Amino acid sequence: MLVEIDGLRLSIGATPILHDVHLALSAGEIFGLLGPNGAGKSTTIATAIGLLKPDAGHIRMLGKDPQVFANEIHRHLGVLPEQNGFYGWMSAEDYLAFFAAMNGLSLSRNEIRKRLDTVGLHTRARQPIGTYSHGMRQRLGLARALIANPDLLILDEPTNGLDPRGRREVHDILLELAGKGVGILLCTHLLDDVERLCQRVGIIVGGRTVAEGTIAGLVRSEHRLARFRLKLASDPTQTDEANVTVVAREGEWWVVDLNPALTPDKAWSELLSHGWAITEIRREGGGLEDLYLTLTEGSAA
Repeated sequence: MLVEIDGLRLSIGATPILHDVHLALSAGEIFGLLGPNGAGKSTTIATAIGLLKPDAGHIRMLGKDPQVFANEIHRHLGVLPEQNGFYGWMSAEDYLAFFAAMNGLSLSRNEIRKRLDTVGLHTRARQPIGTYSHGMRQRLGLARALIANPDLLILDEPTNGLDPRGRREVHDILLELAGKGVGILLCTHLLDDVERLCQRVGIIVGGRTVAEGTIAGLVRSEHRLARFRLKLASDPTQTDEANVTVVAREGEWWVVDLNPALTPDKAWSELLSHGWAITEIRREGGGLEDLYLTLTEGSAA
């Protein structure tokens, strides 16, 4: 297990911040850490990596206590904070070389170029960071997090500000890393990212974990199946697909509940392959979004 947190409590001064946080993350897993602003996500991460000392609870990062083995843990850890520090006059190549040296690493130019190639910046290696778009800076921040070939990545809003193509490319990078055994703790407000990347999530509200588990399990147990309205050009040859439950038919529109074990894009792909001539898709509600909104109702946005 790469991350184990149970019963985490922490106060800053006389103010309680975390009351009961728990989560677990394994190698090769992308875990979504969700919650409204001020819920305690950043404090949880800071405590997990040893920057804050907890009042109570059990924490193990890479199997070790971060209060005792912080330096050793950090050598196998990559972090992308929401607010990145970039130096506009540096090239991306020099920037990564600088951060590698700060981490006690001596990387060749070829090794640095490989990090940039991973995030699609190899053709911009010598370009000043000051000329980079927001999306390019996000990619560079991810490359910086990958400097030490970490076993564990902690990413805060990694696709923030990216256009749909850029988001999809970052998704593909993260899925490839997870496929190689890297564990990824993903903090984001973009539930579409979570539904595509994560099997398991934890939702924090008011410094307390209010839900943790697989998306499919949580959605099913809370009766929050994702409901969609599909417009079809013709009747499907069969309507007993395992991945959807037909709720109603209204002319050329079919109302269906989606199997929570599948992401929507995979479900649509399978339905198309089985003769469903889908021409338009509208979301009706339910799913992770509905569950999240219900659990965080009344909390800060």
